[in-house]
Amino acid sequence: MTSGHRHLAIVGPTASGKSALAMQLAREAGDVEIVSIDSMQVYRGMDIGTAKPTPEEQAEIRHHLIDLADPSDDFTVARFQRAFRAAMAGIEQRGQRALLVGGTGLYLRAVVDDLAIPGQFPHVRRELEAQPDTVALHRRLLALDSLAAGRMEPTNRRRVIRALEVTIGSGRPFSSYGPGLEAYPPSPFRQIGLHVEPELLRQRIADRYAQQMAAGFLEEVRALHFRPEDLSRTARQALGYKELLGHLGGECDLETALDTAISRTRRFARRQRVWFRRDPRITWYPADDDNLVAVAAEVLVDWAGCA
Repeated sequence: MTSGHRHLAIVGPTASGKSALAMQLAREAGDVEIVSIDSMQVYRGMDIGTAKPTPEEQAEIRHHLIDLADPSDDFTVARFQRAFRAAMAGIEQRGQRALLVGGTGLYLRAVVDDLAIPGQFPHVRRELEAQPDTVALHRRLLALDSLAAGRMEPTNRRRVIRALEVTIGSGRPFSSYGPGLEAYPPSPFRQIGLHVEPELLRQRIADRYAQQMAAGFLEEVRALHFRPEDLSRTARQALGYKELLGHLGGECDLETALDTAISRTRRFARRQRVWFRRDPRITWYPADDDNLVAVAAEVLVDWAGCA
C-alpha cells in the first residue's frame, strides 16, 4: 500500500464478507471506528434485510452512518455526504482511524473523492418527466450543456433528466460540477476490494436470505408494511424488502418473492463488481470461505505502513 493513507475503505459486492473482515480488522487494530457506506443501512427499522451490524457489534466497535433516517424519508447522496463529513471530523478528533465498509458505489465515490453533489429541483424534474421523448430531452440538454450531453447515451432517460434538472434548476451546466464518476483522482482513502468467485457468491446470497428469513426478516418487513407512514420510494426498492412487500400485498406467494429477491440480488452483485472493477485505485483480495484471518493479517500489516 502507498504511504499517506490513514483511512481505509473495504468494497465489493454484497455477501462478499466486507462486514466480517471489518470487524476482524477493528478488533485487532484497536484504534478503528467503522463507517457504513450503505444506502439502506441509514434507515431505522431496516436491520435484518440490510445485514446491519448487530447491537452487540455496534457496542463492541463504534459504528457510524447507521439509523440516520426514517424509512419514509428519501435519503439523498448529499445528505449522506454531510453526515460522513461530520463523522470523519469526530473520528479524527479522537485520534482514531476510519474503516469505511459498504457496497453502495455512488455513496463511496461521493465521500472518498468529495464529489460536488448538485442539488435537487423537484418542480423542474416533474416537468421533465412529463415529456415522454427522451431523445428530445437529450437534444435540449445538448443545446444547454454539450459536454454533459456527450457523456451519456441519448436514450438513458435517468441520466438525461438528472442533467437537465440540475442545469435548468441551478442555472449552471451539469458538467461544471466536475469530471464526475469518469475520473479517478488521488484520494486520501486507501481502498481494498474483496473478490469472490461468482458461483460461491451466488450460493452465499441464497444462504444469506435463508439466514435472514430464519432471523425474522418477514416479520421486519410486515412491521414496515403496516406502518402508518408510507415508505419512501428509496426504502421501498431495497433488495428483499421490495419482494417481501409485494408478497404481503398479495402479489405473489412467499417462495416466488424469495426467488425473485435472490435473482435480483445476484444481478445487483454483478453490477457492483463491474462498478468497482473500473476503479484502478482498488487493490483486490480473494475472499474465500476459509481465508478471512489471513486476509485480515495481510491488510493490517500493509495498513500499518500507510498510517
